[in-house]
Order: sequence, then structure tokens, then C-alpha cells
Amino acid sequence: MKIVIIGGGEIGYDLASVLSSEKHDVTVLDRDKTALSRVADSLDVLTVEGNATSVKDLVSATAGEAEILICVTSIDEVNMIAGMIGRRLGAKMVIARIRSDEFSDDNAPLTPSDLGIDVMIHPELSAAHEIAQLLKRSSASDVINLADDRMQLIGIRLEKDSPLIDKSLTEYAANYPELTFRVVAIGRRGRTIIPTGSVKFQNYDQIFVLAETQDINDVIKTTGKKEKELNSVMIAGGSGMGAMIAKILAEDPAKTWSVKLIEPDYDKAEQLAIDMKEIMVLHGNPTDPDLLVTEGINEMDAFIAVTDDEESNIISCLMAKHLEVKKTVALVSKPDFIPLAQTIGLDAVINKKVAASNEIHRYVRRGRVISVTELRGIKAEVIELQATKESKITKKPIKKLNLPEGCVIGGVLRNGDVEIATGETQINAGDRVIIFCLPSAVDRITKLFQ
Repeated sequence: MKIVIIGGGEIGYDLASVLSSEKHDVTVLDRDKTALSRVADSLDVLTVEGNATSVKDLVSATAGEAEILICVTSIDEVNMIAGMIGRRLGAKMVIARIRSDEFSDDNAPLTPSDLGIDVMIHPELSAAHEIAQLLKRSSASDVINLADDRMQLIGIRLEKDSPLIDKSLTEYAANYPELTFRVVAIGRRGRTIIPTGSVKFQNYDQIFVLAETQDINDVIKTTGKKEKELNSVMIAGGSGMGAMIAKILAEDPAKTWSVKLIEPDYDKAEQLAIDMKEIMVLHGNPTDPDLLVTEGINEMDAFIAVTDDEESNIISCLMAKHLEVKKTVALVSKPDFIPLAQTIGLDAVINKKVAASNEIHRYVRRGRVISVTELRGIKAEVIELQATKESKITKKPIKKLNLPEGCVIGGVLRNGDVEIATGETQINAGDRVIIFCLPSAVDRITKLFQ
């Protein structure tokens, strides 16, 4: 598939890396020579130096021939103009990163479609919703809702005192016959394992378990962890994502949260205090240990660090963990930091580039693909696909299917009912199937649904 990416920054680079590894024909346009050099030196993609709002430069980048044009510069207006020009030039689908709420509001005078944009993505807002979801599962490092929220995939780090250590997956399932769940992936010392029944759990494994949403709390207990209710939250970094998280929590219909938001810019802090009267806004340096202690970080249930300085996010979360805060979440952009952060004791890390990649992948893999989610810290993806009458996946029970190596079917949504898949499960036309696989197996498993 021919894909043109406008913007070679963090998100553009990450998308180019993922899409080129999947053998798509990718072109990246940017006017920053340094950003383009980074892309050209490490990825198998074509780079074009030019202005995203120049018709001439967009023609040079073959934007009009693109099956998908992805506009992800750091400026909303540039993305909108590039998308409009790309559409006029002939791009079949236009995806644009637009962070302004003015275009997503129901009463907006201009909608994305008016601008020729098919899909509007907001990575920061997606990441903010992920963090809010993590606060509702205190023991989990990852929480992904699947099958219309009827199933959840949770990530849990096994401590050395976990009752699962040295037990095989087969023994684990046999010890809890009353529960229906499936361990679909394990992250172990930088390796990703799609496990079989004989694999044994080890200290500090990051395990990913799929179960019906109503059973998740019971599944968590089997790992030796206990769910704790979180009520008070301190957020370091008030602009951008921090304000979004605070707003999501303030508007939570299920419970009332006590939220403290720390913002270093006085004018922004003042405006936040005016806009969000339900929360306490503090003016100060969110990475200052003295300020955090003075404002009662040790009395908080959760601490979230979403400043632009990811090293400071990690350090402040470690300090919060040292002060026995129950849940810490750090915003981390560098891929190398993600497995490291969990190894040194952070509860969860969020990467907004992954959030953008997950949103865009659903449109790149069109057809029967309902959703695609990349798991943080390990090289595995969760794909939700729908079977048709012609799909090869419907011809035999799962145990008789020749599934690609590095791939496991986790669950099925059928006529509103959910089922954790076993070898005996027969997939029918119309079923929505949740699959976990290594990137190398994605194309092969997708073909079984065509």
C-alpha cells in the first residue's frame, strides 16, 4: 500500500518505522533536514524535503497518489492544509492529527469532512483516556477494552512472591477451574513470548491475560495482587495531557476523584483553575521533590507524571513509589525507556506515539479489521477481526487450523455473547475474533479472514 506521511517528528517516525516494517511503500515529507536524516538513516522509506503546505512539494512527495495520506506535524493548521491539498491532488484517504477540540465538537461550524479529512486523530487525548482507564485497575500495567468492553486484556507484572512463579500455564488454568481466562503473551527480559501450555512463569514476567470484564478482579487475585480503590490523584504537568486527564476524572460519572494538578506556568495554572473548579491547581515545578512532599504526595493513591521531560517523569514516579503511592504512571516517549521503566519498579508507562499508531493502524489494515492495539513494552499486537462466510478461519475448529507461528486466538464475540477461545472453538461467519500475535504473523493471520 502506498502511504505518504507528512511530518517526520516523533509520531511520523514511529509510524514510518511500523508501516515500512510491514512492507508498505512509505514516503515521509518534512522540511527539517535533521528529522529526515534520522528517518533515511534507519528506515527503508523514501524521504522528501519540503513544505507541508506547498502544492509543489506535496506533488514531489506523490501525495496525490497515496492510498493513505497521514498528516502528523506538530501544528494543527499545517495538518489541515496539507490534508486539504492532498485530497484535491487525489489521495484516497486522509488522516490528520488535530488536537483542537473546536473541530470535534458536535456544534462545530467546520467538520473534518468539510476539510477533506476522513479521520481525525488526537494521540494525547487517546493516551489520557488510557491513563484514566489504568486508574480503575490499580494492579494492572496495561488495560485494553475489547469486544465492545465485554472483555478486557490486562498486563500484570509478577513479583517474586507471586503464587504463579514456576507454575506452567496448564497448571495455572487447572488450579482455577471456576475462572475462564487465557494468558496470551509474556514479556520476559526483553523477549516476547506467545506461550503454550508448558511455558512456566518466572520472576518479574510481564503477563497479559484476557478474560471477561466481570471476571478481571478475580483473575488479578490469582496472581497474588490485590485491587485497591484509588481516590486521590496528583498530576505532574498541567498543560496538554495533564489537563485532559484531570478533566476526564472530574467528569467521571462513576465516582468523585480528588485531583491535584501541578503546572509550572503561572498564566496556564491560573486559567486551568478558572476552567476546572472541581480540581486543585497548584503553580510550581512538578519535578521539585520538596513541592511534591509539601503538597502531600505521600498521601496520594496515585501519581501521574506527564511533563515534557520524560527522565523527570520516571524519577518523580520512582520517588512517589518510594513514598508508597499505590499507583504510578509516567509518560515516556523513547521506546528503550518503556521496558526499563517497568523493570525498575514503575507501575505503568504511557506512550502517546503508540496511541497514535494504534488509531491509524485500524485504517491501514482496512476490510475486516475492527481494531489494532500495540502492547507496550513487548513486540506483540492485539487485533480484532470479523469473519465472513468466505473466511478460511471458519472452516475448522481452532485446534485443526494451521495458525501462523507466534499467534494465538484469545476470544470470540458472537451475537452479543463473549467466549474465551479453546481448541474446540468453532469460528462462524459474523464472529468478531480477538487475536494476539507477533508483528511477523499479522499479515498471515489477517489473510485467514479474507
